[in-house]
Amino acid sequence: MAGKTLLRTWLKTCLKTRLTGGKALTPAVVVACLTGLALTGNAAFAATRFAPPDYIGSLDPNLIWEILLGGFVVLSFLAAVVVWVVSAFRRVQRQQLRRDTFVSSAFNHLGQGVVILDADRRLLFCNERYLDIYGLKRSEIFKGITSTGLRELRSARGTLDAESVEFFAHPMPKGSFVATLPDARSVVVKVNPLPNGGFIGIHEECTEQRKLAQELESTKKFLEMVVDNIPVALIVQNVEDGRYLLANRGSEAVINRRREDITGLTTEDIFNAREAKLIVSRDQAAIHKRGMISEEHPISTEAGLRLFLTRRVTVLGDGGAPQYLIKTYEDVTDRRQTEARMAHMAYHDGLTDLPNRPAFMQALAQMIEACGNVAEEFAVLSIDVDGLKEINDVFGYAIGDKVLIEVGQRIQGAAGGGVVARLGGDEFGLIIDGKQPQGGRAIAERIAELLGHQFSIDGKSVHAGVTIGISLFPRDGTDAAALLANAGAALFRAKATSRGSISIFEPEMDQQLRDRRLLHQDLSAAIHNGELSLHYQPQARAGQTVVDDDITGFEALARWIHPSRGFVPPGEFIPLAEESGLIVEMGEWILRQACVEAASWPVPLQIAVNLSPAQFMHGDLVGLVHSILFDTGLQPGRLELEITEGVLIEDFERGLALLRRLKALGVRISMDDFGSGYSSLTYLQAFPFDKIKIDRAFVTNLGHNPQSAAIVRAVIGLGHGLDVSIVAEGVETQEQLSFLAKEGCDGVQGYFIGRPAPIGQYAGLIGRAPAVRDVERKAG
Repeated sequence: MAGKTLLRTWLKTCLKTRLTGGKALTPAVVVACLTGLALTGNAAFAATRFAPPDYIGSLDPNLIWEILLGGFVVLSFLAAVVVWVVSAFRRVQRQQLRRDTFVSSAFNHLGQGVVILDADRRLLFCNERYLDIYGLKRSEIFKGITSTGLRELRSARGTLDAESVEFFAHPMPKGSFVATLPDARSVVVKVNPLPNGGFIGIHEECTEQRKLAQELESTKKFLEMVVDNIPVALIVQNVEDGRYLLANRGSEAVINRRREDITGLTTEDIFNAREAKLIVSRDQAAIHKRGMISEEHPISTEAGLRLFLTRRVTVLGDGGAPQYLIKTYEDVTDRRQTEARMAHMAYHDGLTDLPNRPAFMQALAQMIEACGNVAEEFAVLSIDVDGLKEINDVFGYAIGDKVLIEVGQRIQGAAGGGVVARLGGDEFGLIIDGKQPQGGRAIAERIAELLGHQFSIDGKSVHAGVTIGISLFPRDGTDAAALLANAGAALFRAKATSRGSISIFEPEMDQQLRDRRLLHQDLSAAIHNGELSLHYQPQARAGQTVVDDDITGFEALARWIHPSRGFVPPGEFIPLAEESGLIVEMGEWILRQACVEAASWPVPLQIAVNLSPAQFMHGDLVGLVHSILFDTGLQPGRLELEITEGVLIEDFERGLALLRRLKALGVRISMDDFGSGYSSLTYLQAFPFDKIKIDRAFVTNLGHNPQSAAIVRAVIGLGHGLDVSIVAEGVETQEQLSFLAKEGCDGVQGYFIGRPAPIGQYAGLIGRAPAVRDVERKAG
């Protein structure tokens, strides 16, 4: 009965616990209670049915069963408590595991590496991002590893930086730094202490961010450098309050103070009241226009008063209202001065400072327009300075330039108010009004008289005359080009007559000039159409007699058969080619054809070709000769290039350099027309010529003029002294040949040896056909 009472009490307690929230007890306690009730309810049945045959001592069997059942219930209760405790502990473990898994997952999904150390700097936690940053593996991280061990692992992986070693060397590291890894990556490390004495470190890779920051900083510095070095002053103002926001280094010259000092100031703060009012009004005009305004005005600077080109541009904000005003100041003082000088130079001669040809033509057109309706006359004079080339040859170009300046001044003095201009080279122009032709001739005679007197230049006495051609308006033309051309035609006639003469234009002169121009056009066409040909004149060793075996080579000479004019003498078209510049193209053709011809000769004789000074001044002569030799296959030693003193007179240093380069190709260089110039001995000293050709003027007078014989004898002696071969040109008689042979001349050339002819006439000499006989040239 007592057992039942105990079970009822226990059941009530279990139910009460259930009702008060003891969820964990429910399964085990309910089972124990139910078991107790079942056993207690059957206790009597068990006692009567299984009662022992006699009593155990004085104890009642029912009591014994109740004790046994009560003990079982107590044990069941204790078992239930144990089950509850174990279940609760496991539940707490599962909750802690879930929390740890959640925290670990959260840390591992962070973009930063996280490291937690305890007070002894042993690793408590590190996430996967930390391992990824430094190339570590989870399997390498053992329990209790210290921060030193982590750095050793990083060192082994090549990801340890010097900044981390230095930072963590402090006893209490705290703060942040940027670590630069050996592979050039950058990591921001932030370290903070924990309450328990440990540390938490956040590692965030910032390579791209740092690179962008560096690029941004570099771009900023670049823009600052560009702005500071813009070759104009730059100023930016805020439109709303007029304050200066930006000024570059160049602006300091305009504002007369340091650029750092003007930031935040207004125009009124920087300039005086009058200047500020003017500047503000111009600024407002630009703001109102909302475009660019440019103007030039003087500004007082430390360097004095300078002319500036100011540009103002308004920058609109997002709402369309003016927000900034950009102003640039460009110092154009020097540019305007240069432009003024260039404008002067465009219409004035750089040497004499007289008007040049364009200015003269402009003045001439204005004179025609002014005189056209009033029946007035005027004269145009074309003035050529005589002897300037000789002055340049003897005294040098510096003296020649001073002579031209003096000539211009004397012409101005004689003109008495007329327009004087230097048309180019040694040619001057003059426009003079008055009764014509008397007025023009009188001025021309006065000029000729003034220039007939000697010049004293740098202590040297120099003489230069003038030759003058005159055309008259309106008789000889009603436009500027015609008047100047006709004056030139009259000048051409005067020069053909004699130096120092004066000629007035006549209609037939125009025809002569037209013929000359037409001949020039025909010559140009002849070069392109293949109308020119080459004749060859033999050169031979000097002796009392000359036979075919004495022939050493040929000189190539150009000939022109005009379709309608017939044979044009070289004395006409060669000078024309020199004047017009066609000689360069024609000279190239002659050189190439002569080399092609000579390369085909079975007998390897010399071939001589004349070069014009113009060929040395224009184009790549050395390259041309080299290419022709390469194309034709002619041996360089067989080619002889004949030059005159003009090659060196034009530009001595350049001409000398070209001759040396030509000689380096292996060709022979010959001085032609020796003795007709002024400085031949100087040239012989400067360059080792292979041959000297005595001018025909000295050879022609042999036997008639003792001076010519003395000169020829002296030149032969000079050549032998210099170890240079001497050839005499213009040999036309046996007497001349005998003299030259007697005096030891090395070679001869002239009609007596052979006339210029097509190479076919000398086929036997070059080995194309057997020689029929030796042609002996001797007296009788």
